[in-house]
Amino acid sequence: MNNDSQIKVVQIGLGPLGQKVLKCIYKRKGIRLVAAVDKAIDKIGKDLGEVCNIGKKIGIKVEEDIFIKKEKPDIAIITTVSKMKDIVPQIEELVNYGINVISSCEELTFPWRTFPELSKKLDESAKKNNVIVLGTGVNPGFLMDFLPVAVTGVCENVEEIKIYRYQDSSIRRVPFQKKIGVGLTIDEFEKRKKSGVLRHVGLTESMHMIAAALSWELDKTEDIISPVIAERDFVTASYSIKAGMVLGIRQIGKGYITNRF
Repeated sequence: MNNDSQIKVVQIGLGPLGQKVLKCIYKRKGIRLVAAVDKAIDKIGKDLGEVCNIGKKIGIKVEEDIFIKKEKPDIAIITTVSKMKDIVPQIEELVNYGINVISSCEELTFPWRTFPELSKKLDESAKKNNVIVLGTGVNPGFLMDFLPVAVTGVCENVEEIKIYRYQDSSIRRVPFQKKIGVGLTIDEFEKRKKSGVLRHVGLTESMHMIAAALSWELDKTEDIISPVIAERDFVTASYSIKAGMVLGIRQIGKGYITNRF
């Protein structure tokens, strides 16, 4: 395929998720990697093939600067942070440079209700620079929002939606396990929950996405978090968990319409 017809991509963020995304990009014939960015000192200057365990050098070194010095990319894929307030400055820098953005930031998936001012700011910047900003991912972005919306598209009337998702966190990446409190004591779990750092980000955004698709106006939402306690000892690749410690998280999101959910 001619290089001119390929979509030029820069990958920003080379943590466990970013590396998986980059490997997928590298295999796609219609996409061409032109750069990758990460702030980690142990990655800057190294070949991407080495950093992402591709099995060979690919001739692209990890940059520290978000602005690309060689080819201007068509799209930037950002896999760095989960919170809207943290991702907005990164996106604006790219948007003002005329680059389209796709991000795995959970709160960016459907931020119109939860972050109206930041959403409006990004929307106006994107329109001004004639680019697209998209928040997406497996969840939120597909499993617990887009998929139910698509499935209910054939229904004449929908009165309520219940979605359940169960996953084995022992095989997930370490940053995800930290987000859900794996290996903490119950007291540590409660302290981190109160600070707002312990949760699966995006349930509220998923509820608002579903509601908007079904023309529902939610009166209020709830995000209820409690620990899953280990009943026996567990050993994972990263943790040794004793019985009575936190094995994971149980999180329930509820959206209400006229006091029913």
